[in-house]
Amino acid sequence: MQEGIIIKGIGGFYYVETESKDIFECRARGKFRKKNITPLVGDRVVIEVTDNNSGYIIDIKERRSQLIRPAVSNVDQVVVVFSIKEPYINYTLLDRILVQIEKNKLDTILCFSKSDLVTEEEYNEVSRIYIDAGYKVIKTDVVNNNGIEELKGLLRDKITVFAGPSGVGKSTLFNVLQDKVKMETGEISSKISRGKHTTRHAQLINLEHDSYIVDTPGFSMLDLSHIDEFELMHYFREFKEYLGRCKFSSCLHLNEKGCAIIESVENGLLSRRRYDNYKLFLLEIKNNRRISK
Repeated sequence: MQEGIIIKGIGGFYYVETESKDIFECRARGKFRKKNITPLVGDRVVIEVTDNNSGYIIDIKERRSQLIRPAVSNVDQVVVVFSIKEPYINYTLLDRILVQIEKNKLDTILCFSKSDLVTEEEYNEVSRIYIDAGYKVIKTDVVNNNGIEELKGLLRDKITVFAGPSGVGKSTLFNVLQDKVKMETGEISSKISRGKHTTRHAQLINLEHDSYIVDTPGFSMLDLSHIDEFELMHYFREFKEYLGRCKFSSCLHLNEKGCAIIESVENGLLSRRRYDNYKLFLLEIKNNRRISK
């Protein structure tokens, strides 16, 4: 018996890296299917080796965290990669991703890539929104190697998922951060200003002894239907200071009188752009509840 971590899963085969850094191609025992348990990239597992490079997964250790989309377990933090230009930043998508990460109680690093394409003023205008919201923000530029060492330091001794839309330079960042796996990089479509999807499955890559990064398939929309309407406000970090100050305890911060969140937005203490996305998501959740009844 050996212990290891699943670094990749394709078509029912799971590739397990053991402590000795050997990699075994494994199938899961039937007991997992009977219990409706699917092994995930990031799972710590026990395997039974049948020959030199293959075996079976016989046990999955308890997961300390689990993401549904992408399907990865035991993640410590998420690096959310967005470019400000080429493609232009989609604030609604960014906030939607951040809500999902907050729900999963994971640490977040917001990485603005391709910083060589924007002025300092343009970068500050965008980054200030998220710094004020309480996020760790860094800017990277692979052309001039700016921010790469800082990012490497933040990845040390953690399992880190990289998330974000296609075309923002995630694969390019991966190729700069490590040389074990060459990620295919895609050009931006001139018609839709989005990148081609170049990553087909989640894959965990070892940077050093206990540091892993996960590349995940690109995505553009995330479903919020599993979030309760009274839950959403807690996933906007900057709201927390004002929660409980509203006139009505049942305030959803939509259009109620005496709402501390609305007043703070009007007074410039909270980002109107972020608040507008909160309202958009809240109405989406309420509409979904109405349709499902």
